Amino acid sequence: MTILIIGGSGFLGAELIRQATVAEQATAATYATRPGDAVQAVWYPLDLRDAGRLDAVMSEVSPRVVINASSGGADWAVTAQAPIRLAMAAARQGVRLVHVSSDAVFSGTRVHYDESSLPDPITPYGAAKAAAETGILAVYPEAVVARTSLIIGDVRSGHERLVHELAAGTRNGILFTDDIRCPVHVADLAAALLELASGNSSGIHHVAGPDAVSRHELGILIARRDGLDASRLPTGRRTDSPLGGALDVRLDSRATQRKLSTTLRGVRAVLHGAAASGEDGSV
Repeated sequence: MTILIIGGSGFLGAELIRQATVAEQATAATYATRPGDAVQAVWYPLDLRDAGRLDAVMSEVSPRVVINASSGGADWAVTAQAPIRLAMAAARQGVRLVHVSSDAVFSGTRVHYDESSLPDPITPYGAAKAAAETGILAVYPEAVVARTSLIIGDVRSGHERLVHELAAGTRNGILFTDDIRCPVHVADLAAALLELASGNSSGIHHVAGPDAVSRHELGILIARRDGLDASRLPTGRRTDSPLGGALDVRLDSRATQRKLSTTLRGVRAVLHGAAASGEDGSV
């Protein structure tokens, strides 16, 4: 089976490539600016806004599975419209599609969200992600939309880099005590996505860790694992800042977990275990 990773040069994309090649799956990957480091994958430049180029890559690779792990931020053309175009191409070719979405589709009003919860985004990024979800499942109901949360794994993840820079005093910022999410380890997330890709389920799935932690608590856990001085991490409340966005969003992944052999580990166990064993948490 040939698998195509859209956004293969990113943090999640790199782990998807690693696991797919370990499983001896033929792997192709796309990049927007430069290819990733994985020599096992065949790399293709791709601007998702270019429908002609997308069709050309899909035809040349002829994948059995596509996982869209790309990230376009709040860029509507990349984050909302392009995934729908990808879903249409996958549907035409009868290719299985797994699209990675985000807990940003929720406002936090309900706090706890399972797969039946309807999106109610309050940020441009969340709105773009929600539009992509709706469009994908409208044009290709057999697709999988996998919502996830903060992704950790090693110091290459955005939150871990932030913690290191804050502890070193090389960056200004605050780790909010009232901004709560359900982080997931990149290795667990990638394994779950590949498992969903090889199955026959469709629709919305939640793929996040079971532990709900604030960004500050997550920072402390990372600092302890990596031998940093956690007392140097600045704290505050998001409600006291000018920043908008949801506060407390907890993805309930239990329904998806029951379908998976992959265990979505809690962040406390992942990071405490790495610190206790002297590991650096890399994958």
